[in-house]
Amino acid sequence: MLGLTLIVAIGAQNAFVLRQGLRREHVGPIVALCAALDALLMVAGVAGLAQLLGTRPALALTLTAGGALFLCAYGLRALWRARQPATLQAAAGTQALGLRAALLQTLAFTLLNPHVYLDTVLLLGSLGAQQPGALKWVFAAGAAAASVVWFTALGYGARWLAPWFARPRAWQLLDLLIGITMLALAAGLAWRLR
Repeated sequence: MLGLTLIVAIGAQNAFVLRQGLRREHVGPIVALCAALDALLMVAGVAGLAQLLGTRPALALTLTAGGALFLCAYGLRALWRARQPATLQAAAGTQALGLRAALLQTLAFTLLNPHVYLDTVLLLGSLGAQQPGALKWVFAAGAAAASVVWFTALGYGARWLAPWFARPRAWQLLDLLIGITMLALAAGLAWRLR
């Protein structure tokens, strides 16, 4: 349950998975990569990476700055798409991402997001590491299973929203929401840097 409550919060990675699910582009590989990265980070946290990151403030600052820049760029790009309704046709009418580009963006949304380290490595990792004996690995497996369930539901469940997104105006609103969310997240990260 803890894993789900941390993963379900709207963020850059979830917005990207939703968008790709609506477009029905590379959903399987994107879902698999998101879930695998979450599981890897959770296991690393339980194994001791949480303690290491807690002692390296320079690394945390670097991750925060990189994440803020990436989120700002993506947010501005989403707002630019929202300005141009002619390019906001449903999935068939917009320029598709290649698999490589989609996976690279998934990596960026996951690994350049400082919140992923706070949630999966530090919080879940620290709590998992406190479990006695083999239970820490059961804890990590449960949190990883929650990630698999969430990303699968988000990526593949998006198709049920497809009729609403058959209208260019819906894509415009989604991109506007994504842009505002990304810029707000970037501002929050930049605020931490001061």
